[in-house]
Amino acid sequence: MTHRVVICTTCVTGAGLARLLQLALQELTYAVGETVCMSGCTRPSTISFRATGKTAYLFGDLTEADLPELVAFARLYLDAPDGNFADARPIGDLRSKAIARIPG
Repeated sequence: MTHRVVICTTCVTGAGLARLLQLALQELTYAVGETVCMSGCTRPSTISFRATGKTAYLFGDLTEADLPELVAFARLYLDAPDGNFADARPIGDLRSKAIARIPG
């Protein structure tokens, strides 16, 4: 199963965050991509996590300071068979930056 992270690079921090996240996720089995716009302009920068058959997630209001929590989320997401979590506390403040949870 391919796990994907897509980062909006239209917003100011998006391109830099994409490079940092790509480096941070090298050891995991994620395909990291970029897109021009994810229509999350009111909450830049925007990132999605998705995999076939799993709940997808959209986060916004992200900066480079969120990198540790994004990596923690990526690890949890890999291990969650359906993409859902019984306890989201390990991702810290990233919980408050969730824009959407889309059923798989």
